[in-house]
Amino acid sequence: MAKLTSGIFGPVSGKIGALIAGIWKGIPYIREHKPRVTKLERTPVQLANEEKFKFVNNWLIPFHPYIGVGFLNMATQRTTVSAALSQAYNTVFTGTYPDLEVHEDQMMISMGKLPPVLNAQVVMTSADTIKVTWEKNTKRGTKYNDQIMVVLYDGEQQIADGFVGGVNRSAETFTYKFNDYLIGKTLHAYIGVTSMNRTRISNSEYLGTINPYQS
Repeated sequence: MAKLTSGIFGPVSGKIGALIAGIWKGIPYIREHKPRVTKLERTPVQLANEEKFKFVNNWLIPFHPYIGVGFLNMATQRTTVSAALSQAYNTVFTGTYPDLEVHEDQMMISMGKLPPVLNAQVVMTSADTIKVTWEKNTKRGTKYNDQIMVVLYDGEQQIADGFVGGVNRSAETFTYKFNDYLIGKTLHAYIGVTSMNRTRISNSEYLGTINPYQS
């Protein structure tokens, strides 16, 4: 209820609809009334989903340099990381947090309509070097200078290494020396393709695991 303290034209105090009127240090004022919102307690399912989201988001961090390119075509009104997270959330990760299963073979480092390379393979040629081979694919829409991207991922240390570009589709082979911290580790390997100007990108392919080099 509002009160007129100085006649019909005097200061108003109290609540009028969505407004609150009063006097502070002799100064009349009117402010908006904002009802207190009671925060609802989250359910166990909601909490589990929140924790899964955090887990997936953190798991993707080593892939950021690669998905930053590989998901450019999927990042309409969202970031590339958000696009990659949407893809991975229910494919790479199954189960309910904290009992999640990670399926590295379902991870995508790139997504798009550019035709990929064919029959890609990767082998370890020394303790710190891999050799990647592929067939260039001459399907319409491809170009000889489409760029190869390769990612190696160590699930034990949660570390990724690789390259984006610098190797043309037409090369059909490339030897790559990876960082020393991956030596002796079992690695998951992925390959994708982007156009030179990054406007067209292929779906990536999982190449399997590479065991440590045996001389």
